[in-house]
Amino acid sequence: MPAPSSRFASDLYNLSYLTEQPIPDNEGLSPVPEHVVIIGSGPAGWAAAIYAARANLHPLVFEGASIEANRIAGTLPLGQLNLTTEVENYPGFPKGVLKEYMASALPPDRLEADFPVGLEEHAHAVTGPELMNLMRQQAVNFGTRIISDDVVEVNLKQQPYQLTSLEGQKFETHTIIIATGARANYLGLASEDKYKNRGVSACAVCDGALPIFRNKPLVVVGGGDSAVEEASYLTKYASKVHMLMRRDKFRASKIMAQRALDNPKIQLHYFREVDEVLGDEKKVTAIRMKNNKEGGTEDIPASGLFLAIGHTPNTDFLKGQVELNDKGYIKYTTLMRTYTSVEGVFAAGDVADDYYRQAITSAGTGCMAALDAERFLAAKGI
Repeated sequence: MPAPSSRFASDLYNLSYLTEQPIPDNEGLSPVPEHVVIIGSGPAGWAAAIYAARANLHPLVFEGASIEANRIAGTLPLGQLNLTTEVENYPGFPKGVLKEYMASALPPDRLEADFPVGLEEHAHAVTGPELMNLMRQQAVNFGTRIISDDVVEVNLKQQPYQLTSLEGQKFETHTIIIATGARANYLGLASEDKYKNRGVSACAVCDGALPIFRNKPLVVVGGGDSAVEEASYLTKYASKVHMLMRRDKFRASKIMAQRALDNPKIQLHYFREVDEVLGDEKKVTAIRMKNNKEGGTEDIPASGLFLAIGHTPNTDFLKGQVELNDKGYIKYTTLMRTYTSVEGVFAAGDVADDYYRQAITSAGTGCMAALDAERFLAAKGI
């Protein structure tokens, strides 16, 4: 058997089925189409891989490329959860020290990965990087194959479907599970990027209860329903929540706007935008806001900045071949199924979820997509 391509992760197991499904070289397609290709490496992607691997479908996962463009866009391998600190709301990982367990569960090359928080002796919940690496390893343990590259083009006009990677590799597959997620929209400030995961967040439900935010003033940017939901949620923990709105009118529904107006812990700031995120190099200490109507700036003491200005689903590579909803997310075509508008193409996680956007719901739909793909293949006799 030829040695596996260097494009594959170093912890790829030497599995016998690779001789039955050759990996394509730079010159052309694999002579045997894949059973299932999973695009994406967040909770949805790894849950789908675990279920597909255990069903002997020998899944192939495109986990994404570790390139600067993906870092800037927030689409690096392992998904948005890999950019967070403690994950307190994923069941099965209560407070405790995970260092020894991580060392026993992951191979040395993964332990040496650049975790944002590292493997120090913390006694909090599991961290995002730890959880995502554990999910990844669990999928590998069952035989999942991984390519550290992006899928940049798909041809869904005929079976088997064709995929092209950023490196120019081409693949054929009978089914596809799209789990590319949605990236949070940020302001694009250098200071904002500097303090991501050190006080800057785009998910109040994910991070709002962390100790660094408790009983501290916080800032929420946005004036829509999501911003009001984020601000209202944060009032459970913050001493005060400042909402910065670009205009003097809510984009939120009337009932949601009234909820913000009635909450004594929410202070509204009209015609205000973030000018700069201030900090002490370790964490956020204040937000400099500018008045976009009268000019001038003002600093608000705050331990956190929460962006609620929307998400953008990662669907550009589909180029309109799969039906999307009015917000740009992949549209499910059948109730309680992960079916898309293209037969044999399934969607899981935030790329099809503009409502919940949680790790546990993503993992759940990843499981569903794998089961849907398995049943599809069985019905086709593949």
